[in-house]
Amino acid sequence: MQEQATSNGCPRCAILEQRIAELEARLARLEKNSGNSSKPPSSDIVKPPRSGRKKDKKKRKRGGQPGHPKHVRPAFPPEQIDQTKDYKLDFCPQCDGPLQLLDAPASVLQQVELVAKPIKITEHRSRACFCKRCQQEFTAPIPAAVRKAGLTGPRLTALVGYLKGVCHCSFTTIRNYFQDVLGIEISRGQLLKICGKVARGLSSAYEELLAALPRQERANVDETGHKENGQGLWTWCFRAPLFTLFKIDPSRGSDVLVEVLGTEFAGVLGCDYFSAYRKYMRLNDNVLVQFCLAHLIRDVKFLVEHPHPKNRAYGKRLLKHLRALFAVFHRREKMSHSRFLIELDDHGLAVESEAIFRVPNTSEAQNLADRFRLHGAEYMRFVTTPDIEPTNNLAEQAIRFVVIDRRITQGTRGEAGRRWCERIWTAIATCAQHRKSVFQFLKHSVKALFRETQPPSLIFNTS
Repeated sequence: MQEQATSNGCPRCAILEQRIAELEARLARLEKNSGNSSKPPSSDIVKPPRSGRKKDKKKRKRGGQPGHPKHVRPAFPPEQIDQTKDYKLDFCPQCDGPLQLLDAPASVLQQVELVAKPIKITEHRSRACFCKRCQQEFTAPIPAAVRKAGLTGPRLTALVGYLKGVCHCSFTTIRNYFQDVLGIEISRGQLLKICGKVARGLSSAYEELLAALPRQERANVDETGHKENGQGLWTWCFRAPLFTLFKIDPSRGSDVLVEVLGTEFAGVLGCDYFSAYRKYMRLNDNVLVQFCLAHLIRDVKFLVEHPHPKNRAYGKRLLKHLRALFAVFHRREKMSHSRFLIELDDHGLAVESEAIFRVPNTSEAQNLADRFRLHGAEYMRFVTTPDIEPTNNLAEQAIRFVVIDRRITQGTRGEAGRRWCERIWTAIATCAQHRKSVFQFLKHSVKALFRETQPPSLIFNTS
């Protein structure tokens, strides 16, 4: 009788309900994925099914869709054509009679072919001479630029750097390419030395960007892991309006931001909610921060999928206002500037109000509300500051190339490899921002290194 009263009594039920709630919250945290948290997509063991997609929806066919304009590759201009061949009939194919050539435009087929020997091998000879008057022997010097280049000239040196940096090729793959396609026997050690020359050629351009970064009005920052002989390092990506810079460092802390940006950086810093950026805010009173709203939305989605009904209700209300805010941001092209600012401000206030007030008494919801109370202005910076993106997509897109390279190459082995990665990634990303040829930039940088002339800059003239 006493046992039955205890089992049906409120104290025991309350304890069990609290225990169930704790287990559900723990399970919800363990089930976080890339859609409702900042975890990378690679951490998803099984990708969740796409929501809102009808199972019976007819799968579209591959290739161009009905109504899409046809895309045709533009023809080579006349200055790029090395040889022209004309084909004409000598007699009528039906009656063997004479034919008259018409002035109508010819049917053209342009064909690109690899030449049989795509390389030129030059033997530089230093001849010895004897002076009868001085009774001495003299040797003609080989030009310094030729001697510094060594086995491969500027173009071939730049090609090795392109294959290694842009194409993620291993030294073995490049060696096989040289042997099978170019007909050259070259060792992996020699290829390593060539990449070192490319890295030295990029040194001046990289240091110039590093010095210019603290003076930028805007910068987006992100970081990702880097492998080096089993040691965990960090690759930092700094994306400015006119260039992108990468830095590999053992630290993931705010000391890297202080080293690169300094404590006087007075621009707008776009980033996620990682603690290093918040500490940098405390160290630098001049900086303005825009925390990534995309990361915030993923955290809100975690509440929407939470087993606690109060968390779900709070998350749904907040997600509704956030989506309305983004809808305004995506419609800015269709609105006047003044109307856009008014609607942006209204929806921004609605998001802040919903995040701070009517917050359920749960740890998950209170944590999110506290984040808004402390840093609501940093989440809504783009509402009051023109030309600021609400997300950190610029840096995340730039760092995606690094993640791909890390998976293919498995990282670096030492200081020289780190410097190579920093400089080649910086050159690739910055050239892509301006739609410039990476190969041409590598070639000019290597030529400047060999000739000891002024190296090219990655701060391109945009006027």
